[in-house]
Amino acid sequence: MLPEFEGWQPDKPFAVAVSGGADSTALLWAGVKRWPGLVHAVHINHGLQAAASDFEWHVRHLCQRWKVPLMVHAVQARAASGESPEDAARRARYLGLAQALGNAWNGQIKDLMLAQHADDQAETVLLALSRGAGLPGLAAMPLQTLRHGLRLHRPWLQASGLQLRLALRQHGIPWVEDPTNANLAFTRNRIRSQVLPQLEQAFTGIRATLARTASHAAQAQQLLNQLAELDALQVEMPPKLASLQQLPANRQANLLRYWLASQGSQASAAQMNELLRQIHACTSRGHQISIKVGSGQICREGARLAWYN
Repeated sequence: MLPEFEGWQPDKPFAVAVSGGADSTALLWAGVKRWPGLVHAVHINHGLQAAASDFEWHVRHLCQRWKVPLMVHAVQARAASGESPEDAARRARYLGLAQALGNAWNGQIKDLMLAQHADDQAETVLLALSRGAGLPGLAAMPLQTLRHGLRLHRPWLQASGLQLRLALRQHGIPWVEDPTNANLAFTRNRIRSQVLPQLEQAFTGIRATLARTASHAAQAQQLLNQLAELDALQVEMPPKLASLQQLPANRQANLLRYWLASQGSQASAAQMNELLRQIHACTSRGHQISIKVGSGQICREGARLAWYN
């Protein structure tokens, strides 16, 4: 049996991101059964492997069979120098989904369902732990979020991948296996095939536990964002140095992370520590602040901080 949908009940046409794998095939099928006539599909062809044409053919066949309008969009997902192939593919996929829906159906569809589930959430939490991430990383994937002008919905974050595959087998619905899932050069694949099975032997139900950890972290991060919003009323945006310096260091850091996130960036722990040091040392009118953060630069402009990308 397929899981229930969580967190969203559509009343107008929406899209499902369909790769052709088991998870997205199950999501498309469940959406068609639950909301006939409202479901559209969008498929991103990364062109990174020979199986890409098999995925596209499978999605086209399913959509024709289930009478689902389909938009296929090709992207360039090759990694730049120094960039993780996984990160490059993910970035290209989300941007491609936004471009595809912007060009299809008069750009009217702004809601997109994604098939990520509890196993994916557990892997994401472990990845975040391996990188020493803070609450935003441990919060992993939210149930709903905005990205590139789309409202993204992940209704199956409490469901397991096994549950989805069992339901597809029970109803004789095929899917395409991604051959790269067996490639242990990718960190997420090593977590999936090596780390999680070992953890499951030691801790029963660890996947659900990690997904619950992500939910707790998301709630805590939401409270920190609300605190930052209150502090922003006092400090203003971009931050006024004199007002920022009146806050305790941990609230300065929280507000600065909130500000950077609004600019589409984030600071490493080392960058944040250096930024706080420079802010603390800025006691005269002529004192300058300049530090590289993420993909940009934070500088002092008069009485305020400024961000340049």
